[in-house]
Amino acid sequence: MNIFDAIKTCLSKYVTFSGRASRSEFWYFYLFSIILNIILFIVSDIFMWVSALLLILPLLAVTARRLHDINKSGWWQLIGFVPIIGWVMIFFYIKKSDLEDNKYGSIPS
Repeated sequence: MNIFDAIKTCLSKYVTFSGRASRSEFWYFYLFSIILNIILFIVSDIFMWVSALLLILPLLAVTARRLHDINKSGWWQLIGFVPIIGWVMIFFYIKKSDLEDNKYGSIPS
């Protein structure tokens, strides 16, 4: 999946917390949101905050789907809010996808 497909997929699944998301879909959308917010912050911090508020739900949704891809509940992302311990989430985000269907759905394309 390329960056444009990832952006299109994540925005079309704006609040879809079910299913699975590949590593590339997750990381490309995460990269897109960071770059967009940096650019908008340079233009105006108000635009950056509006963008951040608009992208929080799709970011939470793609993160939940990414965790589903490694057969973890989407609720695991709450650990990210715990100081120091939250850094362990990076290992979940970079872990390879399950190569078989799991209880959250079939293998993402």
